[in-house]
Amino acid sequence: MTTERRLRLPGIAFGGDYNPEQWPEEVWAEDMALMREAGVTMVSVGIFSWALLEPSEGVHDFARTDRILDLLHGNGIAADLATPTAAPPAWFFKAHPDALPVDRDGRTLSYGSRQTFCPSSPAYRTAALRIAGALAERYADHPAVAMWHVHNEYGCHNAECFCDTSAAAFRRWLKTKYGNDLNALNHAWGTSFWSQWYYDWEEIIPPRATGADPNPTHRLDWRRFCSDELLSLYTTERDVLRRAAPDLPVTTNFMVMHNFDALDYWRWAPELDIVSNDHYLRSTDPQSETDIALCGDLVRSLAGGRPWLLMEHSTGAVNWQPVNRAKGPGEMRRNALAHVAHGADGIAYFQWRAAKAGAEQWHSAMLPHAGTDSRIWQEVVRLGADLRALAEVRGSTSPARVAVVWDWNARWALEMPCQPSGELRFQDLVRDWYTPLWKAGVAVDFVRPDAPDLDRYQLVLVPSLYLVDEGGAAGLAAFVEGGGTLAVGFHSGAVDENCHVRLGGYPGAFREILGVHGDEPFPLLPGESVGLAGQVPQDATADLWTEHIRLTGAEAVAAYADGPLAGVPAITRHAYGSGTAWYVATHPAPTTLAAVLGRVREEAGVRPEREVPAGVEVVRRRGTGADYLFLIDHTGRGAEIPADGVELLTGKPVVGSVTLPAGGVAVVREPVAGPGGE
Repeated sequence: MTTERRLRLPGIAFGGDYNPEQWPEEVWAEDMALMREAGVTMVSVGIFSWALLEPSEGVHDFARTDRILDLLHGNGIAADLATPTAAPPAWFFKAHPDALPVDRDGRTLSYGSRQTFCPSSPAYRTAALRIAGALAERYADHPAVAMWHVHNEYGCHNAECFCDTSAAAFRRWLKTKYGNDLNALNHAWGTSFWSQWYYDWEEIIPPRATGADPNPTHRLDWRRFCSDELLSLYTTERDVLRRAAPDLPVTTNFMVMHNFDALDYWRWAPELDIVSNDHYLRSTDPQSETDIALCGDLVRSLAGGRPWLLMEHSTGAVNWQPVNRAKGPGEMRRNALAHVAHGADGIAYFQWRAAKAGAEQWHSAMLPHAGTDSRIWQEVVRLGADLRALAEVRGSTSPARVAVVWDWNARWALEMPCQPSGELRFQDLVRDWYTPLWKAGVAVDFVRPDAPDLDRYQLVLVPSLYLVDEGGAAGLAAFVEGGGTLAVGFHSGAVDENCHVRLGGYPGAFREILGVHGDEPFPLLPGESVGLAGQVPQDATADLWTEHIRLTGAEAVAAYADGPLAGVPAITRHAYGSGTAWYVATHPAPTTLAAVLGRVREEAGVRPEREVPAGVEVVRRRGTGADYLFLIDHTGRGAEIPADGVELLTGKPVVGSVTLPAGGVAVVREPVAGPGGE
């Protein structure tokens, strides 16, 4: 990440996607007045305007954008100016039908929505760079433009294309990865299985629909290629913009959300000047506040611990779920300020004005269909005032003494077909471990397996790391040997970076540091559970997974109380070097897992940020001369929390304690605490 290119706006940025091209021009003046009333400071412009900016190939019309940018600047509102390359116009596909994407079953998809292009298409790349270059040349010095916004949600609808053009690009990527050595690829893919050996590069195709289960390494390399192919589109557009405006920051909006796993954001994040993210709640998630926190911490970690921007979320309902639940009173405010608590220096929504036509006409907005006579509008105005009151929080960071390992390669590999259990979901497993830490008010960073600076943490958690290479395994071992505390979840370390099983017993790469030896997994059926006995709560249970292990140096903390593995260790603890390594060889129930991780955390010397009642979220951001304690009530009951300083949202002094309103938020400026808030 380039430190020189920063968003030069005071305070916490506030705004959303602005699409004035969808409205008569006489509406624009009203937009400006209402934006000022709401305290909007920056809007994203032009994200889906390619067809208007370039009505025919090579012919540009910037008159509308000129007026929009001038109007924004005249009203003191900055523009996050987008390249509109997520939605090529119809004329492009009429001229280049070979740029349409092809799905795994060989069907060519039609245009008529967004992101209906093949990421490997030369025609698309040429057209995208042409419009990006034209925008850069015209607006590089426009005073309204504070940041470039490349594309929109890369991979959202076209993460994979299985056409012949993509196949050729995949082969080029493979030749680079394997040094043009086909034998090396055959070995890495294990192609002697099922007679898949390749004698010519041209024989290699994408993992299209086939009669049986696909080769897992073929599929894994394909996922890596697809992520890299889209990344190359981003960097080429970014470089065009940088040449025209070397000092302006460039971003694109990630999608660190529960159901999106298309891109390896550890590879993407260093290419962004400012990391941005879109986050939407799922109506079926009964504890969506946990997902906000987890994703916020992950995005902050992708940003190297620096603040990031929330580029999109919703004021109320979205439009793309089976049931699009509206947010209750105060929920929008809690959501937004929770993102700030977890490192966001900007809060933006899709979108400014609710659309009256198109596929997203029932998506909520800052200015809803009902206009200003609405609860949403009143909450938007209040949030704008809140963010102004929190201006000094901008630039502060979030100290943590606990790290959670996260890896997209491991996620992809775990969720492929033919696992011992098809019920395993990477993000669910991580969230299970993250939740008790979040509830306890323990700050968390996310790290990649091969992170070079693990020694700055007291505790590292590995909820799920099915795939790990030698470097990642060695780094985690060195962390424990040097005195750290490590806890590892089941089915971790099982395969190497090529999805080859690590022979000699489970948990593969971690057998030595964990002091256990497993010889067979015993996954459980849906609805099946087993009891646990030992140093765990009474009536402790587990589900989803068990495995047969024996101790080779570790001590048993808990064993299976019943089921096919009754008496076999289920949770173990092992002294290794100067540190301690725990193994959780099953999937404990939430209360059981919370108790186990609580003991692990306490033994590692990690204390909660602040003792608060259950259901109150507590997060600390650290500035150069003050700490900012965020308190968010998710219970609807309110609380009295020990604190001293100034409550920023009200401006009132705090002596001894702060009153947290029911369903409300308080942010207390306090003197800088010790390391990690201790």
